[in-house]
This record gives sequence, C-alpha cells and structure tokens, in this order.
Amino acid sequence: MSDTITIKNCKIVNEGEILEKDVLIKNGRFEEINDDVQSQGEVIDASGFFLFPGIIDDQVHFREPGLTERGSIRTESLSAIAGGTTSFMDMPNVVPPTLNLELWREKIKLGEQNASANFSFYMGTSNTNIDEIKAIDPKEVCGIKIFMGASTGNLLVDDDNALDSLFRESPVIITTHCEDTPMIKALEEEYSQRYGEEIPVDMHADIRSREACIKSTKKAIGLAEKHNSDLHVLHLTTKEEVSLFSNAGINEKKITCEVCVPHLYFSREDYERKGSLIKCNPSIKEVSDREALRKGLLDGHIDYVATDHAPHVLDGKSNHYMQCPSGMPSVQHTLIVLLEMVREGVYSLTDIPFYLSHKVADRFKIKERGYIREGYWADCVLVDLEQEATNDKSSYFCGWSPFEGDEFHSKVVSTFINGKHAYNDGKILETNLGVQLEFDR
Repeated sequence: MSDTITIKNCKIVNEGEILEKDVLIKNGRFEEINDDVQSQGEVIDASGFFLFPGIIDDQVHFREPGLTERGSIRTESLSAIAGGTTSFMDMPNVVPPTLNLELWREKIKLGEQNASANFSFYMGTSNTNIDEIKAIDPKEVCGIKIFMGASTGNLLVDDDNALDSLFRESPVIITTHCEDTPMIKALEEEYSQRYGEEIPVDMHADIRSREACIKSTKKAIGLAEKHNSDLHVLHLTTKEEVSLFSNAGINEKKITCEVCVPHLYFSREDYERKGSLIKCNPSIKEVSDREALRKGLLDGHIDYVATDHAPHVLDGKSNHYMQCPSGMPSVQHTLIVLLEMVREGVYSLTDIPFYLSHKVADRFKIKERGYIREGYWADCVLVDLEQEATNDKSSYFCGWSPFEGDEFHSKVVSTFINGKHAYNDGKILETNLGVQLEFDR
C-alpha cells in the first residue's frame, strides 16, 4: 500500500469543530491539513464523508495468551479496525495473568507480531506483587489494573494493606474494577436458594448490585484521595456513582472515570430480548441508570467511553445463570453506537472525538495520537453517516454479537493506522500495522 495518501473533500470532526478540508498523509503522519492539498499517492475522494480521529479504547480483553478459543490479539484487533478503533489497551486477566514485567514483555512481543491496531498492556495487581508495580516504566506501561472485587485467583486484591501500598506506590495510572465481592457472593447464595439453577438473567442487575458498585467505588476514591493517586475508575453503571466524580477538565483532575458502550446502550429492559448475551460485570442496570450515565458523559462527570470488549464462546453464554460467563464483544460497534446516539439527539457530532479519542489520549498522555493534527500519527476513520451498517454476527471471531438485529444508520468506510489504509468498505487491506503506544510522562 502507498505510504502517501491524499483524502480530498472530507468533513473533519476534530477538537470541537467540523471543517471541510483535504488531508495529506505521508510517512505515517498527518503531513498537511488544508483547503486544497495537492493530490499525491493514493487519492481518496471523501465527498459526503466525515473523518474522525481513530478511536482509542482503554479497556479491552483480547484474550491472549491462554484464552484464544474466545479471541486473540490478531482476531480482536481486526474487529477493532473494522469499527474505527486504531489503538487499544488490553487487560491482564489472561492465562497466566500479567503479574510481572517478564509476562508483560511477552505480551508486547505478541502485540508486535499480531496487532493490527496500536497497543499497550496493563500490568495486573495482586496482594503480593507490589515490587513488580514499583519497577514499571511510566513511558511504556499504560497503567495497572486492580480488581477490587469480582475476580478470582491472584488478580483479586482483597487485602487492605496491599491496596494501600498499590495506591501509594504506583508510578502509573491506577484503573479499578469496583465491585464488592462479599456483597455479591451473599446475593448469589440468596438467589440460588430462591431459584436454584433457574435464576432469571435479569436478576444479574440485582446480584451484581448497585450497592456493591457504590461501596467499592467510594473505597477506591478514598484511597486515591489519601495518597493523591492517579485513579481511573472503569465502567460506571449506576446513577449514584456519577455524582462521586468531578466534572472539571480532563487535565485538571487526578480522579477520573469512564462508561462502557453496553451500559450506555442497553438497560435492564433489554435482558428480555438479549438474554445472557448482555450479561457483563458490572451489570447492566435500570433505564434510569443508563440515562444518568448518558447525562454524566455529557456533563463531564464521566470523562469518556470504552468498551470492556470481552468475547466468549457462544455455547458458554447459553449456560444457566451461574455457569454463564460475563462479557460480550463490542469493539467493532463503538463508533456506530455513539453515532446512533447523535442521530437520536443525545450527543452532538462534535462531542464524539472527545469521548472516543481526545480525552483518552490526554488522560494517559499518549504521545502524538488522538487528534487530527499536522505532525501527529495518522490514525483516523472515515465514516458515512447515511448508510446502514451491517450487523453480521460472524464479524466477531466468537461468532455472535449482542447488537445483532439492531438498526444503525452509520457505517465505517475506511480506517487508517499509522498512515496506512488498513480497512476499506468491509475488507481488511493490510494487517499487523500496530505499534506499541508511547506515553509522554
């Protein structure tokens, strides 16, 4: 593919504006953004299309190593670029869990060999790996992940002294999964006694309760305030949690949070039609929670959007409630779901780059990405806002999607990774273009 690309007549959605410009991409970067760029290399007439910065997803589970029957860095990064996601940060709950720098470096090698989008990997935490955390290079590792509940084995940090040390010593952003495990276990026991194996799936909203989320989130915020930590709370799900966070600018605060696509899009009412396909942790809750999350994003209490993309084999999702794994694939739907909310009047078109690119890049201090700016790496996505998207269940490696059958009215036309035309009109043009993200810290 050409190292030089000219995109003519596109409407650039970037930094709060929509401007019709031409874009010249050369040597992997945005070389020129102007009214009339001289055509060079591959020339794309983008009349009627909108150009967005590439999506940066700070929370995915690409399942490698050890869980590749569900997906892999190769398969899931291909789904990512088909949906306009150009960079991802992958979580440590793989097999073996990423609890030391040696295992983290092995994942970097996997990324270098297989990733079609840019990548970074979190270090996992345990009750005993504080020395590994202290040895992290902040310019290389995106952050650490603390399961303050709702996990098993070595990744569950349930010792208060260990938590205190992690919040005090971490040299990078602390990301947290906030649910209180003892509260959840008690409710699982209660509902199992009441329903046996036939627990209705919508009861997931009660078992993975709002109280469990609120209690754990308050604990994380308290620890961060105590130690002046850099804290980012993942996947908010309740209206009560929204008000716990400041709506100051992303660069003016050290305690931030995000919402994930399933919690913005689905509500408890959708368990009836989607069933266990939308079972995830933390749980999808009430319509009033979904509306508060949407408003919290608009008001700035919630900073941006991720996916928590977590594919599972479909047979497993058909099990009874207690044996049914939590999580769903969603990385290919991020942009079209948010654009559907624009169509419904929830957000404006100029909001979308802030929620999916700008604020993520700012929060993690990602070097020269997240914006359409001259000199920045050319990660971007071209979108047709007036064409229905195909929701073929086979577009994900796991073979299913919770969005199957739902109507969307936008389509990703092309995705560009590091200045290369990686995806166009339903076809992967070039693979393995991803490089390790750099952080300006």
